[in-house]
Amino acid sequence: MRVTRCTSGLFALTLATLGAGCAVSTPKPYDYYQYKQSRPASILVLPPLNASPDVRATYSVLSQVTMPLSEAGYYVLPVALVDETFRQNGLVNPAEMHDVGLVKLREIFGADAVLYIEVKQYGTSYAVVSSETRVTAAARLVDLRSGEVLWAGEATASSAEGRGSSGGGLVGMLVEALLSQVLENVMSQGHATAGVTANRLLSAGRPNGILYGPRAPEYQKD
Repeated sequence: MRVTRCTSGLFALTLATLGAGCAVSTPKPYDYYQYKQSRPASILVLPPLNASPDVRATYSVLSQVTMPLSEAGYYVLPVALVDETFRQNGLVNPAEMHDVGLVKLREIFGADAVLYIEVKQYGTSYAVVSSETRVTAAARLVDLRSGEVLWAGEATASSAEGRGSSGGGLVGMLVEALLSQVLENVMSQGHATAGVTANRLLSAGRPNGILYGPRAPEYQKD
């Protein structure tokens, strides 16, 4: 009987351990209280900070943020005009622009909120049998009237997504890798991948994403 009890206890412990290992963690819902109190209608987007080694990252991402934000129901101040305004006032790099105080930004541009973006990863990595262009960006939406952080998020996209595995063995893998590397270089996959990242980061209706703005039919239904 002693052996039986011991065996039963061990079996129960094993099941409990397996059950704990199989538990799927769900992301914690974002706290939108401040966002819903603010409900910004216009957004000022600053040129992104670039933590990657590719100098094209800042303006590649900046050029693709207006569409998802506009489709989400916001008025987005023209990003080229914003950039030129900073330059005309002696601020020529994103770090300087990000250092401008909220009161000054509100005074100059009159927007309800400002979006700070950092490009954490932008570029192509190569291996013997594969290549991949990956873009990762993080964003923070701040109320220009109260200084409250309304929302923050991060998104990543890769040119390798959906790429099927080669059925031709090692030779097929090498050929596929060569072709993908040529395409990565010739077709500037970084810019296209940055577009996917921007959409994932700034499209409304995504889990823990930004809320719909006042120009969207879904406004205040989220």
